[in-house]
Amino acid sequence: MKKYNRTTLQFLTAGTTLCALAVAAHGADKPAAGLFTKPAWLTDLSLGVKEGYDDNLLLVSGDGHMSEASSWFTTISPKIGVNFAPLLGDQKLIQNLSLGYAPDFVIYHSDNADPAGSKESYNAHRFSAALKAKTGALSLAMENALTYVDGDEDGPVYNAADDANRSAYATAVARERRKQIQDRAKITINYDLGKWFLRPTATFLDYDFLTNQKNVAGYQNYADRYDVNGGMDLGYKVKPELAVTVGYRYGHQSQEQYSFDATGTSSPSDYQRVLLGVEGKPWKWLTVNLQAGPDFRTYPDNTPGHTSPINDKSPTTYYGEASVTADVTAKDQVAFKYKQWQWVSSTGKIPYFDSTYDLTYKRTVTKKLSVELGGRLLASDYTSGNVAASQRQDWQYTFAVSASYKVNANLGLTAGYSYDLGRNEQDGVVNPQWREFDRSIFALGATYKF
Repeated sequence: MKKYNRTTLQFLTAGTTLCALAVAAHGADKPAAGLFTKPAWLTDLSLGVKEGYDDNLLLVSGDGHMSEASSWFTTISPKIGVNFAPLLGDQKLIQNLSLGYAPDFVIYHSDNADPAGSKESYNAHRFSAALKAKTGALSLAMENALTYVDGDEDGPVYNAADDANRSAYATAVARERRKQIQDRAKITINYDLGKWFLRPTATFLDYDFLTNQKNVAGYQNYADRYDVNGGMDLGYKVKPELAVTVGYRYGHQSQEQYSFDATGTSSPSDYQRVLLGVEGKPWKWLTVNLQAGPDFRTYPDNTPGHTSPINDKSPTTYYGEASVTADVTAKDQVAFKYKQWQWVSSTGKIPYFDSTYDLTYKRTVTKKLSVELGGRLLASDYTSGNVAASQRQDWQYTFAVSASYKVNANLGLTAGYSYDLGRNEQDGVVNPQWREFDRSIFALGATYKF
């Protein structure tokens, strides 16, 4: 597979947005339906404000080393979304041509979590673009989500004695508030052959960290990384709304080498996947989308300028991704999502097996009031490297409850609480309690939709 540099990949994925803007320009000068009526092409226009409290900003144990810093925070979230398909006239080719901007401006009022002085407040600018088109048996779907986080350019600094003794999720939460660019893109083409269909597809995931790198004990460095793959699914419709698939993917993962690392340690790899899947509606009340199968990896051999911290350079791992939604009754919905895959670390040098499980129950109590209960399990298993430095398994359990109330057609209120428990699952760790944490977040919010 040809290796592309990050600039090329970001140029390719940004093409979704540029194409959308170009086509949207045709007919964009048509007048709105009325002065005070939201036009059909303006799909979202809202402003949200949330006030909350986080009692453990850096997810530390508070046992013996760094204390648990806490803060009230304010989040301001405007949102605008447009779909230019209605402006293209009476045509059936393009069903959706949308752009969106949904930033979060987050202010931590006690912005002193890190003794070294880095700040946790940030602005996350989220841009989205999507295109759906269909002609005859051929359909196309493209989507791109680009996030620019305007945050601190320095990572947090943990006590040097704590550097290897904290949860991987402590690192991840603080990292998401730092200066960076994230890009997620997907393109799918579907060719319908009656009961059979062919579906070429490609995806791109990129983390471009814009933080400073320092060779200082306890300082959090972040390594740029990306995953890109392409392939095809062959599907068979068991019935009109249910299909089984077999698919193949060829991809590459990249991980940056730190400039101050004399060994040149990082874990890029090529991979091939064979995936079996089920998608659609087995029954009217149940929607399923599942793909899973073996993942065959190839890591580069060690050279004078590069070290792969993997004993087995050609391991076989597992890839699985699923979403299941059950409309149990007209007022009760249960949703389950999970993903398991081999990925490269943003701070370490060793790849890890990343697992996410989400279970959500939503109850519509009245037309105005709904409640939601959620549980999440995150697991990061770094032992796949089978080297001494990779003996780490961190888990995080999250329990959440929220309520939403529609005051009227425009104004909605929300209240939520979540509780995180970080736990060490690796045997033989000195002071394992330092890898563990508890964290509570509660928030009240209001959103006005125009």
